[in-house]
Amino acid sequence: MANRITLNETSYHGKGAIKCIVDEVKAHGWKKAFICSDPDLVKFKVTAKVTDVLDGAGLAYEVYSDIKPNPPIENVKHGVESYKKAEADYIIAIGGGSSMDTAKAVGIIINNPEFADVRSLEGVAPTKNKSVPIIAVPTTAGTAAEVTINYVITDTEKKRKFVCVDVHDIPIIACVDPDMMMSMPARLCASTGMDALTHAIEGYTTKGAWEMTDMMHLKAIEIIGRSLRDSVKGDPKAREEMALGQYIAGMGFSNVGLGIDHSMAHTLSAFYDTPHGVACAILLPTIMEYNAEYTGDRYKYIAQALGVTGTDKMSQAEYRKAAIAAVRSLSKDVGIPQNLKGIVQEKDLDFLADSAMADACRPGNPRDPSKDDVIALYKSLL
Repeated sequence: MANRITLNETSYHGKGAIKCIVDEVKAHGWKKAFICSDPDLVKFKVTAKVTDVLDGAGLAYEVYSDIKPNPPIENVKHGVESYKKAEADYIIAIGGGSSMDTAKAVGIIINNPEFADVRSLEGVAPTKNKSVPIIAVPTTAGTAAEVTINYVITDTEKKRKFVCVDVHDIPIIACVDPDMMMSMPARLCASTGMDALTHAIEGYTTKGAWEMTDMMHLKAIEIIGRSLRDSVKGDPKAREEMALGQYIAGMGFSNVGLGIDHSMAHTLSAFYDTPHGVACAILLPTIMEYNAEYTGDRYKYIAQALGVTGTDKMSQAEYRKAAIAAVRSLSKDVGIPQNLKGIVQEKDLDFLADSAMADACRPGNPRDPSKDDVIALYKSLL
């Protein structure tokens, strides 16, 4: 079986990357941007960093900011109608996962109207046409939505999230500018950073992992491991490193999938509105323990990437424990809760487990879980 790699056509990295938008727009001959950005980013003038660049070049745009966290189906439908009214011909997505996911869903439906029922996009959707062109400008260092073929939508009626996987949705241009991430509060920096670490670790241990993505994931783990603590403290250099680390993780996991950490975290976000990165981070050490016997020597290299020394002299059991301990230590240091107390109610476990088992990330897990396993994993953190 051939292994496929799908990435952006072009990506720009480093301070000033957003200035490259002008040349790209002119080169492609686009006329008007539909800017997807959440209301807080508009309010605090983060979105303005991009619109100022467009204004300076005389480029037309319309801002759409009716974007909710964990975007629901209704948000996507409204976005589709707003795009049509704007008479735009490309999208600029500015924000974290919510803005990016909304933009991807809107872009796909505009060019594939037969999928106007948003639920029909769940899983691997057989769309025929590429999305409306998207330029992605992340403002958090975690989701890597700017380089992935995935997006996640919330079905509020059924209290569940569903993952959409589509090579046609990937933004054709990514501008990963650390200046767009400097305003992140510490809590958001921690949760999105731990989401990125979860991407890298799950991508490295998923069933679909192979040499090219291993290279990406191990480098991402290394960068995140050495940078996240200082990034949470607001260090500019560390934030620039996190911008790169989370992108590299996205390059990998987008092409090989994730595992049950994300399946279980999606469910927590949909049912309790738990921030996605927080849910991933709380679950991660426990899921690593659950998967350990199915990962060969991979935890040895995870431990090394996280700065653990002496792994060559450790037994398999020792370096597995060391990798898990390093992850747990990083999570604690950046202020992530260490259990699900106050979040999960035991009466909901059956529903949560069913949702996690139905999630598109679950089949990639190195160990095939049963529903009872998932219930036990949730219970262990109560």
